[in-house]
Amino acid sequence: MTTPSQQPPVPYPHVQSPLTAGLIVLAGTPDDASWVDRQLVTIAQLSADLITPVAYASVTAYRDDAVATVATSSEIARAVDQAQYDEQDGPCLEALDTASPVAVPEVAATMRWPGFRDTAYRLGVRASLSIPLFAGRGTAVAALNLYGRHPAALAPLTAAVWATYDPGGPDASAQRHGLDDGSEALTAGLAGAFAVRARIQQAIGVIMETTHGTPDTAYLNLRMRAAEAGTTLIDAATAVMDELHL
Repeated sequence: MTTPSQQPPVPYPHVQSPLTAGLIVLAGTPDDASWVDRQLVTIAQLSADLITPVAYASVTAYRDDAVATVATSSEIARAVDQAQYDEQDGPCLEALDTASPVAVPEVAATMRWPGFRDTAYRLGVRASLSIPLFAGRGTAVAALNLYGRHPAALAPLTAAVWATYDPGGPDASAQRHGLDDGSEALTAGLAGAFAVRARIQQAIGVIMETTHGTPDTAYLNLRMRAAEAGTTLIDAATAVMDELHL
């Protein structure tokens, strides 16, 4: 468990964008760390500030067995989120529950979520993209909701995000070509987060094999290693792999 005196790790100094760094750091942060919500607030605000086609951003997560908006750049985003909570369905909830991105390229044309559609359209939202975010355990801890006023402007970012989440699909780096700086930072951060998750999951697998334990106990073992060494989960995972020369 974390203590109030603990602070999140400093973002990697070689990463230029704070949005990219925030997503990478989140991927290596224990899910129950006290600063996770602060990281989510920062990611939402940076997304709204830096990504040109995004007018509003928010983050949806489960809190006390109920979904809630834990970060938002605007009350408009909060209202669009709330319409989905009231209906108990919508793109942000689907992204969180399935751990896959969910895009609504034309809000006016969607028939699946009438509550979301009507509220979003009334507030000027014409397209949306919800992206699952994960922390150290590797499972989705939140959904980043990006709301845009112009469907065509959000489409390239949607394609780039899908390419990042689909290793068997189009080349993600090729899809990022021509994106604005903020969209590039987001997709680069997602790619970096996947690399962090892969390393942590690899170490968890090694610990399971050597201890004959469950994924949960292996994850706890890795967390204890990180705490005892005063390092991050990714550093602890790298140490595990170095022990085996992997």
